[in-house]
Amino acid sequence: MQTLPFAPNAPWLAPLAGYSDLSFRMLCRTFGAACAVTEMVSAKGLVFGGHGTTRLLTSSEGDTPLVVQLFGSEPDIFDRAMPLLLERGFTHFDLNCGCSVRKVTKSGSGSALMAKPTLLESIVKVMVRHAGAGQVGVKLRLGIQQGEENYLELGRRLAGLGAGWLALHPRTAKQLFGGAADWSAVGHLARAVDIPVLASGDLFCAEDAARCLAETGCAGVMFARGALTDPMIFQRLRDLLAGREPAPRTAESLAATTALHIRLARNLEGTPRALRALRAFLPRYAKGFSGIRALRQAFLLCTTWEELEATAGSIATLCETSTHLDPADISDAIDFTGGYGA
Repeated sequence: MQTLPFAPNAPWLAPLAGYSDLSFRMLCRTFGAACAVTEMVSAKGLVFGGHGTTRLLTSSEGDTPLVVQLFGSEPDIFDRAMPLLLERGFTHFDLNCGCSVRKVTKSGSGSALMAKPTLLESIVKVMVRHAGAGQVGVKLRLGIQQGEENYLELGRRLAGLGAGWLALHPRTAKQLFGGAADWSAVGHLARAVDIPVLASGDLFCAEDAARCLAETGCAGVMFARGALTDPMIFQRLRDLLAGREPAPRTAESLAATTALHIRLARNLEGTPRALRALRAFLPRYAKGFSGIRALRQAFLLCTTWEELEATAGSIATLCETSTHLDPADISDAIDFTGGYGA
């Protein structure tokens, strides 16, 4: 059975609902992502054949190691969902206790589980019973709201149940993505448990991740918004940690990244849905470049894969210079409708 990588120079791609599909995962792997997590999958949707579940679980050769992220709030449903995933060959799983979006928490799922530790533990017990000790991770927030932070106690209890790793987005559920991530909490959790802890939250560039690793002593980092703006962030972190100067963001590298993503999406899915998604997604890569408005308009007008590819080929003339990437711009550019984010 494949072992998951936990190391400072082995950054993960976070589970991003609506974004981390197969083509984006493969793109990030090309640029050094050591592990990737699927978009969040409804345990109930899996059991009852919900629309879109099959697409969320689509994988291919080279899409490894891969962790399947599940969300839900009913242990008996997880008891039925886990065998279905194991039969498909999946071996590593993650429980979503970090999503604070209303449409997820209203069902008692996501970060709402942190308010019900006994229920959370029951679900983890089911997942570990099916997958085995060490094969299940849990993503946490600090707690529901300030003054009710319970991540340390939950972390200790989950480690005792056989969880293989924890990932922490150090904001409360009430904060959503507001304010600043409290990286010190990541360090507290890393020292409180004897399993790997991954840091998430406000890792907008490789330099952010390097500072977070140094300040917290965590096992590794998980990129979300930073990867959505710059898929090369994984390699940039590896370069920084190895003492190398990361390659600059240029119009040429932007064009190459965009063209590669288009090819991957066309070859791996090639559907009208995938094309429409890319039209809105690709301009995110140009944050910080001049000419982004013209590029966005050009992509939105594309109706065929050939037009997408031609537009990617014109990036060097549309986007002439790269300016400083403001973290606020990155944050504002992303509309998380689910998943962990940050």
